[in-house]
Amino acid sequence: QVQLVESGGGLVHPGGSLTLACAASGFEVRDYAIVWFRQSPAKAREGVSCMRSIPHVADSMKGRVTSSRDDRQNTVYLRMNDLKPEDTGVYYCTTELFPICSENWRNSNNYKFWGQGTQVTVSS
Repeated sequence: QVQLVESGGGLVHPGGSLTLACAASGFEVRDYAIVWFRQSPAKAREGVSCMRSIPHVADSMKGRVTSSRDDRQNTVYLRMNDLKPEDTGVYYCTTELFPICSENWRNSNNYKFWGQGTQVTVSS
């Protein structure tokens, strides 16, 4: 059974950093692309990044996110730097159980496995 659990969110000042974690079970994160989305009350769910051999990052986050993986913990991490108030939202990880990022990785309708999300609030 595929399960995803996000953690690492919190309150951070503008310009600060956070590292989010996505702990997976039911599959091996080394074999499949993990995609991060975020959602704020005023916006639709937005694709943030899909990291595999070729990284895909939303224009709004380019230059500010990196991804890493711990295969022993079966966990993927998203490091976000220089955070801005508009980065505020609930962050989710998901997967299509596909080995690469698809051309439509930003389309949230492609995914059926979602975690519960972790809240990121950027505020002074």
